[in-house]
Amino acid sequence: MIASDWQLARLREDVRRLAGDIGERNFYRYPQLAEAAELIEHWMREAGYTPARQEYEARGKRFANLEVEIPGAAAPAAKEVVVVGAHYDTGRGSPGANDNGSGVAALLALARAFAGEPVARTLRFVAFTNEERPLLRTKKMGSRVYAMRCRERGESVAGMVCLETIGYRSESKWSQRLSLFGLVAPRAGNFIAFVGNRRSRELLHGAAASFRRRARVPCETFTLPTNFPGAWSSDHWSFWQEGYPALMVTDTAPLRYPYYHKPEDTPDKLDYEFLGGVVAGLRGVVSDLVAAT
Repeated sequence: MIASDWQLARLREDVRRLAGDIGERNFYRYPQLAEAAELIEHWMREAGYTPARQEYEARGKRFANLEVEIPGAAAPAAKEVVVVGAHYDTGRGSPGANDNGSGVAALLALARAFAGEPVARTLRFVAFTNEERPLLRTKKMGSRVYAMRCRERGESVAGMVCLETIGYRSESKWSQRLSLFGLVAPRAGNFIAFVGNRRSRELLHGAAASFRRRARVPCETFTLPTNFPGAWSSDHWSFWQEGYPALMVTDTAPLRYPYYHKPEDTPDKLDYEFLGGVVAGLRGVVSDLVAAT
């Protein structure tokens, strides 16, 4: 699959609106975080959905996860849920084009692609709040609130796919940190990484196989301990805490991207051909996940 010129233009525009027009958006920039939430809701409605807000309070402020759902049509598969998520807040001091404007733009692109499509398993697209500090890895992290609600409701989450910082590649031979001379990962940061824990290995390898069948972007897989530094730093971790299978899709963020959590994380730094290729592959991954088995 190859992203069309229109799809690439829309990815670029969505990142520009979030990281260029709104900019830094987080616990410390609360009005901008609220503005981003309203914009994402607008885009969800524009795609034909009726978004639902999961609101909660943290440190005296109101925050919201934003969810749209396509109900599954095939029993008993419809009782199982596939969640695709990305956080819309940014690190402090950063406009967050790659972290995580790229993830949100991809989330919206996938939601548009599946709007009106029949699915066997129930499919949800969720924009999470408060992935960044000061609420990272606390029970007030947006995805933690969401995953705990799934468990409280007794929902069967068949798999969660976390889109985290996915818009940068480099062909430079030594651009990938901690590659250990190519023994652990390619030395050039030109691939997308799928990261899971041991309990998510079936999801991880199945998703990677789906991606490789459809995408031209190289894909590497990593199985890491649940509380391993780096592997625990996004929204998939919240689902791991509830015992659900989940994986993170990432360009490896600080191990490749020189502008991670910096003021220079601006829309012009992203490689939109790479981002479009990742989205094209992920469309196939989601298609396979929501199909009846």
